Amino acid sequence: MIDLVIGTVASLSKEWIVVLTGGGVGYRVYVSKTVFDLGTTVGEPITLVTQLIVREDAQTLYGFSSDDERSIFNLLMSVNGVGPKVAIAILSALSVDHLRNAVLRDEPQILTRAPGVGKKTAEKIVFELKGKLGAGGLPAMVAISDLDSDVIANLTALGYSIVEAQAALQSIPRDAPPDIETRVMLALQYFG
Repeated sequence: MIDLVIGTVASLSKEWIVVLTGGGVGYRVYVSKTVFDLGTTVGEPITLVTQLIVREDAQTLYGFSSDDERSIFNLLMSVNGVGPKVAIAILSALSVDHLRNAVLRDEPQILTRAPGVGKKTAEKIVFELKGKLGAGGLPAMVAISDLDSDVIANLTALGYSIVEAQAALQSIPRDAPPDIETRVMLALQYFG
């Protein structure tokens, strides 16, 4: 099994990165948006935690920014009907913490933001992962407030990704006023 790939980014697309390793070997690694959000560019060094998926017709390598993200990927694939493409799509649409939060709060509609995830699949994921995301060294996250959910919804409506919206939300001072307009404006300052 290929557990880790360390090398230089040789090329990239919207879904994958080719990592050139020692000996002139380049691995095509399918990655989530989280990896691209780290500022991945051609010619830069990169380290990816990986998962090799072997099927009858293909051997596909998936890469992640952390062990935690890979663990969540594997948990997602344990749900009947969720394959690696859907699992990576979920991790591209939602951060690990946001996914945990959606499962903890029993909000499958949040998972439907990922391409290829319908209402029934989202409900199945929430049902089957409930209680599993806090196990095995993966701490469960404290649920975010409805106000913070509204801020994230507004930022994603403006075109920001869930990951970007969550980062902006975390930049809001704790003593910020509790009205949504002010909190959205403060979150937007994160991008400016």
